[in-house]
Amino acid sequence: MSSLKDKVAIVTGASRGIGRSIAERLAQEGAAVVVNYCKSADKAQEVVRGIEEKGGHALAIQADVSKVSDIRRLFQQIMGHYERIDIVVANAGMFNPKSVVDTTEEEFDAMVALNTKSVFFTLQEAGRHITDGGRIIYISTSATASSYPGSAVYKGTKAAGEHFITTLAHELGPRQVTVNTVSPGFTETDMLPKDEALRETGRQMSPLRRLGQPIDIAHVVAFLASEEGGWITGDNIQASGGIT
Repeated sequence: MSSLKDKVAIVTGASRGIGRSIAERLAQEGAAVVVNYCKSADKAQEVVRGIEEKGGHALAIQADVSKVSDIRRLFQQIMGHYERIDIVVANAGMFNPKSVVDTTEEEFDAMVALNTKSVFFTLQEAGRHITDGGRIIYISTSATASSYPGSAVYKGTKAAGEHFITTLAHELGPRQVTVNTVSPGFTETDMLPKDEALRETGRQMSPLRRLGQPIDIAHVVAFLASEEGGWITGDNIQASGGIT
């Protein structure tokens, strides 16, 4: 399949988990994919090699997207290498389950920096550089629509990005750029705590009685990135296996 042939995509936080699966899926559709990473250079290069071994095109670029200067450098490097950006997936994020009373200022600041600040300035650079008719996709979480202990800072910092998206959709609509959120539910990644009771809760909350897999999310992103996804914008797709 090559529905994204000649397109250039950037996926932040793409060295593992959902980001990795999205990068691989977009490459499968024919896009040249920039695999962004912060510290996991070996894992990022592994993603690139896997894509290239299947005949795709990929490039790993280091950038700590919690820093605005790194975000701007990342986009400048992509433009310098490919001279265009068609798809931006703002995926990088972190989950640190802590009660409100136990959360330190340092932990709060770290989640704001990666889950909120990085998203805003990634979207800003995307808006500045993306081609007309491009696609911008933010990976949030279905947790913003639910409530459970230990999730206050995570939900609050991720929810902000959902509001950035709805506004940006209107700002970029005249250029035919679609801007959407995808919200995974309980998904089998390193971010999901190893607590088996929590995982079983996730399985039981879904009518499908299983945890999501990164590829489940990647399929949704690939559709939104495609020509067929062009009539969906300003929306929040709940890729959660039916969790409500």
